[in-house]
Amino acid sequence: MSEQAIRPAHVPAALVYHFNLYDIPGSMEDVQAAYAQFQQNAPDIFWTPYNGGHWVATRGEDIIAMQRDYKRFSHQHILIPPMPRGTPRQIPLEIDPPEHARYRRPLMQALVPAIVAELESNVRKVAVEAIEKVLPAGECEFIEDFAKILPINVFLELVNLPLADKSKLLPLAEDSVRGRDAETRWRAHEEMGAYLRDKVRARRDDPGNDLLSKLVNVDLGEGRISEQEAVEYATLVLFGGLDTVAGMIGFIARFLALNPDHRRQLVEGLDDEAFVKQAIEELIRRHGLANTARIITEDFEYKGVHLRKGDRILPANLFVGLDDRLNENPLVVDFNREKPVHAAFGNGAHACPGAVLARREIRIFLEEWLRRIPDFHIKPGTQPVLATGMVNGVLRLELCWP
Repeated sequence: MSEQAIRPAHVPAALVYHFNLYDIPGSMEDVQAAYAQFQQNAPDIFWTPYNGGHWVATRGEDIIAMQRDYKRFSHQHILIPPMPRGTPRQIPLEIDPPEHARYRRPLMQALVPAIVAELESNVRKVAVEAIEKVLPAGECEFIEDFAKILPINVFLELVNLPLADKSKLLPLAEDSVRGRDAETRWRAHEEMGAYLRDKVRARRDDPGNDLLSKLVNVDLGEGRISEQEAVEYATLVLFGGLDTVAGMIGFIARFLALNPDHRRQLVEGLDDEAFVKQAIEELIRRHGLANTARIITEDFEYKGVHLRKGDRILPANLFVGLDDRLNENPLVVDFNREKPVHAAFGNGAHACPGAVLARREIRIFLEEWLRRIPDFHIKPGTQPVLATGMVNGVLRLELCWP
């Protein structure tokens, strides 16, 4: 959406800053560093005329406060630009507490550490098979050949959907999280719903033990959710499961390909569980992914900024990890950083329920890949293809090794 919204009367001209979520200068070289430029040069909270016009919060303290204050910063509409009026809400993300907790419970129960630990042997098996397949060639297109294979195989098994369907589902996930306009995202949403409807109906008639069966039969205390709500819930979870971990693994692989000293540090410390855990947290901090917008529910003043009911605001998660008020030299990856501060998985009631599984998959990727391919770099003559949007990502990453 390139046309610019007119500045509302309550927005001072001094707080207007040109920021387009889908076209950030410098993002093709380093997405997160491109965001950091805005953080350093713009007001802590500013208004942009792009994508319908909305506020942007750039500092960790404010973003964490907004993520936790669902009463004034509501999840009612999480996308920028907003979806067309009348679009069904995205369950459970576009629901605020206390109603939100009832929808979220089965997702949390299905992804607790004990259950994730049971998945580990299969995650490792998928990772090893994918690496062994590309190893003899001495090169691969990392996103298609590994980053998408690992989390997607695991996730489709969790929801008991055919692995063969991923070629149909992945382009829909891409359009949903990085579509530049509401029409593209809505079309992806509709197509995913159409794909899921028969499967949702079957799991409601004859539930199994898989995650999809648990989601579509959520009991709200007065009976289970409707079929349409079940389709909406399954659609959102599927989009999240198909894209976000693949994106994070892509960013980490790109970083390690470009930074041999860090790579060697990891290779040498792979058997040190505490070190690997700390390194993963630092890599996640530096490579934030997801953005969810909020809608202001009442008129009020926040740190001198006048917010009006109905205003949209983007408290982008990745700004927290990049904030030099919280992390010294935030663009530098330091595996010995005492306490990496980030909000990659959100905060408060809507914190990502898949965080435990995501961290486990990243750890398995590092352990299995670096033991087999400790020395790799970006293939000469190629350039990684990066993308910004509601979810940042790596679209293409060609690697090679001796």
